[in-house]
Amino acid sequence: MTSHGYESGRLNLPFVGICTFGKYPYQPDWNAIDADVAVLGAPFDFGTQWRSGARMGPRAIREASTLFSFGHAGAYDFEDDITYLPAETTRIVDIGDADIVHTDTIESHKRIEFGVRKVLEAGALPVVLGGDHSINIPCINAFDGEEPIHVVQIDAHLDFVDERHGVRYGHGNPMRRAAEKPYVTGLSQIGIRNVSSTARDGYEAARQMGSDIVSVRQARKLGTDSLLAKIPKGKRYYLTLDIDAFDPSIAPGTGTPSHGGFLYYEVLELIDGVSQQGDIVGMDLVEVAPDYDPAGVTSVLAAQILMNTIGRVLHHRPKS
Repeated sequence: MTSHGYESGRLNLPFVGICTFGKYPYQPDWNAIDADVAVLGAPFDFGTQWRSGARMGPRAIREASTLFSFGHAGAYDFEDDITYLPAETTRIVDIGDADIVHTDTIESHKRIEFGVRKVLEAGALPVVLGGDHSINIPCINAFDGEEPIHVVQIDAHLDFVDERHGVRYGHGNPMRRAAEKPYVTGLSQIGIRNVSSTARDGYEAARQMGSDIVSVRQARKLGTDSLLAKIPKGKRYYLTLDIDAFDPSIAPGTGTPSHGGFLYYEVLELIDGVSQQGDIVGMDLVEVAPDYDPAGVTSVLAAQILMNTIGRVLHHRPKS
């Protein structure tokens, strides 16, 4: 009979214990991060333009992620014939949340940036749980001084507003702020659709500043391989995934749902391809607002895509 890791040590089943991400170890000392991946919560949603609630996203994603805590055996994918996240080589820690100062966007963003910088200093991959999409601004800021990055955004909305009503750091601004950085070599904005919060001039500015914009329908016509061919190969990628990139039929728990979105495998296959043609060096997943989804399927989706993304990033990285 095949043995399983549950036969030794504590069972630590998903519905018991503390809800760290994937039930991986908690590391509260940011000066002692010793891991390949460090998960940071950014429970901030002051940047929202309509429905708030994404501040509760990190807690909901962590709780949902316990469903995918694989004991001691890793996660075998029979289609790929690969065991992802094998226990003997997987080093993931949860470092808790960045401190948020209520009503103070600039200070809260600084504290998120500080957390990401500590992860980068430790040589780990930062995986940030939002929070609204404005938390991408401090995440990208943290890469100042690092090697250049190409931003891959999977999202329903372009988020390329320069300034509106004096606001420059809300959840409609992050991709504009990213494009302004000298160390951001370009953007691939995928899944953009329907009526957007960004006006026509924002789309024109995005293209002028190095962005390639692809809608869901265009992505489906292209197919995964042709879509991947549009993303520059051999780059250091920063991946930012807004949960509203998915269709609200499978991700209703978000502040700005947009019908006509991606299904799960469309996004997973895209991310898997990106992880094989370059190096994903940071990522965030944003806009999970669990109160709009009593069944919790949005949080489960977020946790599942994160676990699968981390597994593929680690698997496809060159072995030292």
